[in-house]
Amino acid sequence: MTHLYEHLGKVFYFIAAIDKTIHEEEIEKLKQIIQTEWLPLENSFNEFGDDTAYEIEIVFDWLVTNEWEFEQVMPDFKIFREEHQHLFTPEINTLILKTANAIASSFSRKNKSEHVLISQLNAILLQ
Repeated sequence: MTHLYEHLGKVFYFIAAIDKTIHEEEIEKLKQIIQTEWLPLENSFNEFGDDTAYEIEIVFDWLVTNEWEFEQVMPDFKIFREEHQHLFTPEINTLILKTANAIASSFSRKNKSEHVLISQLNAILLQ
């Protein structure tokens, strides 16, 4: 699950950063959804005893701090999805899209770039 959460941190960062600005509302929405939706989802823990779902937030925060380039995010996520299909249950897929939409809608409304990214994400999840 750790690798899934790392990829999701990148995907959610990409959605937040696509308009060249990451707003505090987007960060807060992600943290809220991690607490209410991702943490209760399953019970895996890292070597420090923390819920692995926190990897989403850790990766996201690291990328924000380091202003990471994101051209390879979706192609990498697509490959990961193909190689680990068993992780992508209907419940996980629904939650991924719910989180992506919530981030995109948290500041103002979804812009065209965010719509395109979420459509790409949806297509990858439906494969």
